[in-house]
Amino acid sequence: MSLEKRHDGRLADQLRPLSFEPGIAPHATGSVLTSFGNTRVICAATLEKRVPGWMREQQVEGGWITAEYSMLPYSTHDRKRRDIDKGRLDGRTVEIQRLIGRSMRAVVDLKKLPGYTLCIDCDVLQADGGTRTASISGAYVAAKMAVDRLIADGVLAECPFRDSVAAVSVGIFHELPVLDLNYHEDRDASVDFNVVMTGSGQFVELQGTGEEATFTDEELAKLLALGKKGITEITSAQTEILG
Repeated sequence: MSLEKRHDGRLADQLRPLSFEPGIAPHATGSVLTSFGNTRVICAATLEKRVPGWMREQQVEGGWITAEYSMLPYSTHDRKRRDIDKGRLDGRTVEIQRLIGRSMRAVVDLKKLPGYTLCIDCDVLQADGGTRTASISGAYVAAKMAVDRLIADGVLAECPFRDSVAAVSVGIFHELPVLDLNYHEDRDASVDFNVVMTGSGQFVELQGTGEEATFTDEELAKLLALGKKGITEITSAQTEILG
C-alpha cells in the first residue's frame, strides 16, 4: 500500500489526531468529547427507567439502547438549521441515529439492562468529515463510563458490554486508498466507506459506495485492511481512557 502523504501531511494509513476528553457533560451519567482531527463530537450516556412501548407490549425481557444525533448550527462553515426549525428530522440524521444505536446494541447483552433504556446523545460541535464514525467511537466510551458508574452505585448488577465498538472512515481519494477522511477528502473521494467493528475484530456494519465510480476486489481488500488498522488504534485509545 502506498504511504504517499496527503495534503494535511498524514500518511495514507494514518488516523487524524485522536482524543477522548471525559466528563464534558457533568449531568450525564457518562460523557466524553471525542476529537478526530477537527471533527469534535460530544457523546453523552444517560440511563432512564423505561423501555420502548413495543417491548412492554410484546413482554420482551431486558432493556434497550437508543441514540440521538445532531449537528449544532455552528458546526459547519455555513450555519446549519436545526431540525426542529424544519419540523422534522432529515434522512441523514435518522440514518446516523439508527447506525449508532445498532452499533451499540451489537456489543451489549440487553438482558443485563432490565427495565432500563440507555440513551446516547451525540452532538457535533465541529464537522470536518467522519462525524458518524466519531460519534460511534465516542458513544462507546461514554456508555462504558456510564455503566461503570451505575455498577459502582448499585443500579446495575453487572456490565452488559460483551465487547467494545468503534468506527472509522476509509476511501479512495485521487486513486489512493486512505484512512480517516477529513471533509476535503470525503467530498472528493471516488469511493467512500464507513467501517464499524468490535474490539475483538468482528465486523458490525459496512457502509460503502462508489461516488460516480466503481471499485475492484483488490481496492476493497485494501480499504478493509485500512479500516481494521484504524479500528485497532481507536480501540487502544478507548481502552486507555477507560483505564
